[in-house]
Amino acid sequence: MQKVTVAIAGFGGVGRATAELLLSRRARYREVHGADVRLVAVCGSRAGLAGPQGLEAHQLTSLQQGLTGPEFIAQSQADILIEAGPTNFRTGGPGLAYIEAALSAGRDTIVISKGALVYRGPHLRQIARQTGALLKLSGAAAAALPTLDLLQTSLSGSSVLRLDGILNATTNVLLEAMTVRGLGFDAALAEAQANGIAEADPRNDIEGWDTACKLLLIANFGLGATLTMAEVSVDGLHSLTPAQIDDWRARGVVPKLVGSLTREKERFRAEVKIRTYPPDDPFARVSGKAKAIRIITDAMGETLAISDAAEPLATAAAALKDLEQILAARSA
Repeated sequence: MQKVTVAIAGFGGVGRATAELLLSRRARYREVHGADVRLVAVCGSRAGLAGPQGLEAHQLTSLQQGLTGPEFIAQSQADILIEAGPTNFRTGGPGLAYIEAALSAGRDTIVISKGALVYRGPHLRQIARQTGALLKLSGAAAAALPTLDLLQTSLSGSSVLRLDGILNATTNVLLEAMTVRGLGFDAALAEAQANGIAEADPRNDIEGWDTACKLLLIANFGLGATLTMAEVSVDGLHSLTPAQIDDWRARGVVPKLVGSLTREKERFRAEVKIRTYPPDDPFARVSGKAKAIRIITDAMGETLAISDAAEPLATAAAALKDLEQILAARSA
């Protein structure tokens, strides 16, 4: 049985959920993949913990100050890095340094935060190709919604003509509150923040940038495109007017913030904006925290997937789906 060691960089809610889920699935990894998976290091921005023989769940509550950074992860000699830190698509930090160091060392890497992949995606893919490291990102590309799986596997025998995605739960909840319940934007946002749905600083969500980031990753990693953020047209909820909402309600249509890719010859046009749907359209029925993707291909027609899963468990499970694919590749 092969021993496989894992380190997690970024130990907030998602990182902790990933660690706990990984440890609970060790018996499965042994049975299915013939792999003795051990968590040998975790770290946040200021503290971490290492255990060469493997950490257990009860140890993860007592991190030690100063044990952090790419060098700390390298010293753990982990075979696989799971990067789950905060995301900043304008700088790539703080995950970029961890991901770049891991891939450069030939370490298979599973990325959950979007920032580094948006900021330096082509560069990171090039490093992975040069060193032979696997780079996986299901958790970054809409988590439980199987965006990359559909494109890379299920629909790989066809050409994608168009893709639409409801990729951000916060905007979904806000639009519902405004159109169905008649709340104003400020009241809807305050309620979503109080319920833990919207961030304290919600600009990336409501201005459409979170959707744009996910759309960019789906295009570049799922469809082999080379889009940059500057090429994505982005318009979010911040420009909404009461008159627009009244008009939607009067017409009986359902608004959703949608990221779209449209094939134009050999390239894709990418945009994020509010689109409206009749009540019988599947997208109109994607409510609450659910997400959805609709893909139209030349040979396989239309494919629709909807996911409604609880966070942070859903994102952790998406990352561990990537882990299982790496374990399968290692045992092949």
